[in-house]
Amino acid sequence: MRMPEWLITWPGKCVGCWYVYEETQVIKPHMSTTTQSDHARVGNGVNKPGQYAAPAVGVPDEFLKFIDDNAQSFVDRLADAVAIKSVSGDSTLRDEVCRMGDWLEGELKRIGVSTKLIDLGPQLAAEGDESLHLPPLVLGRIGEDANKKTILIYGHYDVQPAEMSDGWNTDPWVLDDNKTTGRLTGRGATDDKGPVLGWLNVLEAHQTLGIELPVNLRLLFEGMEESGSQGLDGFIIAEAKKGEDGYFNGVNCVCISDNYWLNARTPCLTYGVRGLVYFSMNVTGADRDLHSGMFGRVVHEPMTDLSILMSKLVAPNGTILIDGIEDMVPPPDEEERKIYEAMDYTVQDLDAMTGASVGLSDDKVDRLMGRMRYPALSIHGVQGSFDTEGTKTVIPHSVTAKFSIRIVNPQMRDKVTHVVKKYVCDQFDAIGTKNKMCIDRLDGADAWVTDYKHWNYEAAAKATQMIYGRPPDLTREGGSIPVTLTFENNLGVNVLLLPMGRGDDGAHSANEKIDRSNFIEGSKLFGVYLYEVAAAATD
Repeated sequence: MRMPEWLITWPGKCVGCWYVYEETQVIKPHMSTTTQSDHARVGNGVNKPGQYAAPAVGVPDEFLKFIDDNAQSFVDRLADAVAIKSVSGDSTLRDEVCRMGDWLEGELKRIGVSTKLIDLGPQLAAEGDESLHLPPLVLGRIGEDANKKTILIYGHYDVQPAEMSDGWNTDPWVLDDNKTTGRLTGRGATDDKGPVLGWLNVLEAHQTLGIELPVNLRLLFEGMEESGSQGLDGFIIAEAKKGEDGYFNGVNCVCISDNYWLNARTPCLTYGVRGLVYFSMNVTGADRDLHSGMFGRVVHEPMTDLSILMSKLVAPNGTILIDGIEDMVPPPDEEERKIYEAMDYTVQDLDAMTGASVGLSDDKVDRLMGRMRYPALSIHGVQGSFDTEGTKTVIPHSVTAKFSIRIVNPQMRDKVTHVVKKYVCDQFDAIGTKNKMCIDRLDGADAWVTDYKHWNYEAAAKATQMIYGRPPDLTREGGSIPVTLTFENNLGVNVLLLPMGRGDDGAHSANEKIDRSNFIEGSKLFGVYLYEVAAAATD
């Protein structure tokens, strides 16, 4: 198989064959808001501050200049969004999530987008309580030109919880615009309010300047991504079945910005994500907790049995011990291995992210493949055991372990579930205990890998080259983004993951941030991507 033209290896680095300019050949359409220090850390390409590789298509200089000139107003709008506590996982804040959806729709209308709110009905809870209403889907459309390509943009406006007690240095609901570090810190800054507003920045620039978009756009923003995206799959499937009468009629490709660079310096395009199967494994013995002085070495202890079972799941080197799981995944071919070899990544990057030298391997490629293209089993915790300070000589009567497997193509969640359950049951029978065990799958999502040689990716690579002065790394995410597979399976089009933020943004963590340079240059990237898609050959 042939590597894509924009990703070739040359002295161990990625070099784009579409745009490789000497410094004297780089055009300078305007001064960028990106600082000298930002360009020293980001991109590692030939571009200097305010300089961009020549675009292959007519990206208006006025568009790029507008983004720079209005950078502060864009940051202020992000601050307005961050201030809305749209935490989908907190039922007491559901009104705030809905308010965020209304605010987003209002901003879209203001810049000329035709919008519609989709009522998804009541949230289905395990106990059947239908009193909580799901936040709406925010749909938008602009452009109806049959001679233009149509791009579907997906994002989400809900966020994770955040409290000062979690370790935040500043109020998580007040965007901290630190001029010294260039960081914009606040909940949702990078996941996913910043990227969503990046698209609004593009649209506002074109609407204000009176420049027609080079493509038609369809927008879909949800408010339950952080809580399982309830209602989203049903809407996508139903609309796709409507064909020409459905919302997705005419869509040629999908673009999602809900992931991150591999590190803090090199842009990337992501063409795959791992799936997930999440298990609960319970062992129960007596009908109550027992005193170890009276019943130790007298009864079968659930915690002992559970510990034995957990020891049979994964080896210290990360190898999954469950029969058949590792065998489902073929080794990488030469072309795929070159992708990992070309990535701008070092073993020190992992050490910096974890705060300790705890990597399973000292080989860069092994680490990357362990994160992206091999399955991984993690044990997350045990319920029912004694876990507080002090001493308590109790034998818990029932304990439950939670573990998950991040699966990869061609593994399928249902087949993996069957293999795991059979293996655990066989291992439990081998213990010879009188206790009872049950294992259940709590959650599941299949993995997704797409064609990175598609014109959608080629367009994004060209746009990245122009803005950041170097071709992007090709990556696969270690986490899961189930909507990618839903779009690809039901719409039958290519799906692109085009990240705005860096690998050190700390999504879901305290002090979540997005760098101002990524927010502003990322907005330009989104706009240039639209022009490159418009010019891309589709045969």
